[in-house]
Amino acid sequence: MEDEVQRQFDHDSSNPTASDRVTNDKTHDLAGALHSLEERRLIRKIDLNLMPLLIVSYGLQYVDKTSLSYSAILNIQHDLNLRGQDFSWASGIFYIGYLAASYPISLGFVRFPLGKYLTVLIFLWGIVLTLHTVANDFASLMVLRTFLGVFESAISPGFSMITGMWYTPPEHVSRHSFWFTGNIIASVIGSMIAYGILYYAGDFPQWKMLFLIFGLITIAWSVLLWFYLPDSPSTAHFLTPTERKMASLRPKKFQRTTQTKKWDRAQFKEALIDPKTWWFVLFAFVICVPNGGLTSFGTLIINGFGYDKFQTILMGLPAAAFQLTMVILAAVLTTNIRRSRLFVLSAICLVAIAGILMIKLLPTSNKLARLAGLWLTTSVSPAFPLMMSLFASNTAGFTKKSSVVGLIFVGYCVGNFVGPQFFRSEEAPGYETAFVTMLACAAIVCVITLTFHVYLRWVNKTRDREQGVHIDPEKHREVNLQTDEDLDEVDETDMQNKSFRYIL
Repeated sequence: MEDEVQRQFDHDSSNPTASDRVTNDKTHDLAGALHSLEERRLIRKIDLNLMPLLIVSYGLQYVDKTSLSYSAILNIQHDLNLRGQDFSWASGIFYIGYLAASYPISLGFVRFPLGKYLTVLIFLWGIVLTLHTVANDFASLMVLRTFLGVFESAISPGFSMITGMWYTPPEHVSRHSFWFTGNIIASVIGSMIAYGILYYAGDFPQWKMLFLIFGLITIAWSVLLWFYLPDSPSTAHFLTPTERKMASLRPKKFQRTTQTKKWDRAQFKEALIDPKTWWFVLFAFVICVPNGGLTSFGTLIINGFGYDKFQTILMGLPAAAFQLTMVILAAVLTTNIRRSRLFVLSAICLVAIAGILMIKLLPTSNKLARLAGLWLTTSVSPAFPLMMSLFASNTAGFTKKSSVVGLIFVGYCVGNFVGPQFFRSEEAPGYETAFVTMLACAAIVCVITLTFHVYLRWVNKTRDREQGVHIDPEKHREVNLQTDEDLDEVDETDMQNKSFRYIL
């Protein structure tokens, strides 16, 4: 048994002797190994062609999703006669549509070309967002928000699948962070567009102009994306045939996972009985309760501090700068400090706890300090892509990945739906119930994150002991076309793959 496991791991691991022979060679043997210098060039080429597409797309889904928050200060509530909890429901119903579509959407990841599938859904949500301009009452707004949730439900899980398909586990945090910055960039651009619309004095309602601008931009972007977003490394237009093969094999050296068009029932069952699956679902739910509330009510919270509608938009911009700082810091720390992802997650939640306490404990007259507390509280948003990088690194098997990511976004939807409901209209502008709930959620995340670290470490040590070999999950593994071609035919889960170890 020991010899079998060691042989398998040796086959999957890098060959340092071969690497040493070609360290200074500027061209690799097309039939042999992809060495460190050539691999860095290949990764750079992938980044330059793939990441801008994901960043812009993810930014559009964020600004389109949060357009309702901007419209709150552009008189949508008055024009559509929204009363009481109507605005909270209009915000939350987005996630009902998201939830209803999560499982069917995950089936599409297996059955359709991934790039084209996501592009079509982006086009459809652009159409729905544009149709917000014809909403004339609460009911029509609810229908449109539901369908917007349906079509946007593929983007986050789809982009995480793309990241796992193109990059190795040690690269997952940085790449998830890259495309998540689209949220931050879009929040700044969206705020400035909303700020400019405030000066518009024509007959066309300001909030309708907002939806029209964002919707048409999304439609135009989806057309461009159709031609440039590849379905997989093996079909990438920007790579040579050999580079496609190398790009396809790199992540498979770690996870032995191949995109298939067949739904594997055994992998689906494994996803349901794997404790990790339910940790990811629980984490997504708990972290998204505060995230959902802040996304929908961020502008109203700032407005409640005593700022007018012009100041409200401008005062939200530093929150984006803070989130960008947190994303970069998390990526740098987890990339350079081994086994640190779960510790960084806990630290992010401690920052959010500090922010919530600042808002609740400081006197209301201290507007700027309380505003700074709100900026700290928004650090819960960067926690989500870090969690998704853990999913991408620690889940193998294409059907299992598709199943788990669908379940994760069930938790994501429920959390984001529940979050706005804690913002009771009768408690405005203090929203006491909402902030107590956010505080409790941040504390729970800290506890379950540290518990998960202990569990994964125990599983790794148990596998090492049972198999008689220590395997480092973060060790670089070199690709060789002559010996690794069989990986294109392999699709194993993390439980089936004996050499799999979990990244902490």
